[in-house]
Amino acid sequence: MTKEKDRFEELLVESFYVAIDAADPHKVVPPHIPSTFQGDVVVVGAGKAAASMAAAVEQAWPEKDLTGVVITRHGHSEETHKIQVLEASHPIPDKSNLEATQKMMDQLDHLKEGSLLLALISGGGSSLLSLPVEGVTIEDIRKVTEDLLKSGTSIDHINAVRKHVSQVKGGQLALAARAKGAEVLSLIISDTVGDNPSDIASGPCAEDFSTYADALWYLSQAHVEAPPSILNHLRNGARGIIPETPKIGDPRMRGVKNKIIANSFKGLQVAAAFFKEKGMRPVIIGDGITGEAKAVAQQVARKVRLELSKPRRKPVVLLSGGECTVTLTGRRIGKGGPCSEFLLALAQELKGEPIYAMATDTDGVDGNGEAAGAILRPDSMARAEELGLDPQQYLEEHNAEEFFGKLGDLLDTGPTRTNINDYRVILIP
Repeated sequence: MTKEKDRFEELLVESFYVAIDAADPHKVVPPHIPSTFQGDVVVVGAGKAAASMAAAVEQAWPEKDLTGVVITRHGHSEETHKIQVLEASHPIPDKSNLEATQKMMDQLDHLKEGSLLLALISGGGSSLLSLPVEGVTIEDIRKVTEDLLKSGTSIDHINAVRKHVSQVKGGQLALAARAKGAEVLSLIISDTVGDNPSDIASGPCAEDFSTYADALWYLSQAHVEAPPSILNHLRNGARGIIPETPKIGDPRMRGVKNKIIANSFKGLQVAAAFFKEKGMRPVIIGDGITGEAKAVAQQVARKVRLELSKPRRKPVVLLSGGECTVTLTGRRIGKGGPCSEFLLALAQELKGEPIYAMATDTDGVDGNGEAAGAILRPDSMARAEELGLDPQQYLEEHNAEEFFGKLGDLLDTGPTRTNINDYRVILIP
């Protein structure tokens, strides 16, 4: 591989770190700290960035007598001194999630009139915040979450179900704080398309746009048979026996503020500026590209072919974000996630075209794998053929991480302690 080719690969990786640096909690949290607030402050939160956000609050507000609990994924913790960090399971909740969420909610006992609940929210919070309604067990939540994820259902549909069997999600954390007379400020690092606070971590401090009836419909559309306890609860809600989650205009939500402090588009913007400085022509093709990973790969491949057909005076870089999904089918399910599957499908579509590409999850973990994602080189498919690897078989088995691992083309970053969704970049020399 020539030095020029090595340089292209290095630029892809460097651009990933440039993008996630734009969502570094230690940079994006401090400007939004209400440093002049005089009352008591209780800090809660959940998400893959929650621990780093809590550490940033402590460093930006050292004189404040802070207390609280935040929950993050196992391995995504960061040292704090005043705010307790608890680790729990993701994406499938277990007993650790239940215990951690109860401890977090217990912190609301410290609130009173004139207090502030500072909520630190980021992607991953939907699974981490698991405190089911009465009559529903954590095992029930675990099963329905697992089945919905396997079905390839969109995350907003999954969250609609989770909101309506939770004591925390869908604005209910904010309601609990307002019942104590406290103000609520929610600082949010967005990992969702559209940056709607209701969608991120299932909106614990935001009005909910979904209903019990929606949740039932989404389960039906996904062909998921939920446990009887969940179905009974949702049906009672749809009949009006159980109150709905708070909606727009609910007077109980006065005194609640939600602020998006980092998102995918900002990450793409700084990555585009990075490539422009390197003498390339960046094109942001969208920060909200969603759908089945293989279908998205087909769409993006068409854009790549169009660029390849044009004369170029300088390399072109196509940047995109969003969130792909994978519907798990077949008898064998391997390792990986939407990013590596997108990349392998893209390689199949382009059949060895002279491009460099990378697809990564900005939290550092792609699906059920261990790497953030993978890198595609112009010679990747030729090397795969030499090794006797059948890319179609790996696609059918949803085993893209193993495919790229055998090529030595995985990007293993470890936890980034932030999360602004998928980051995809294609460099056309």
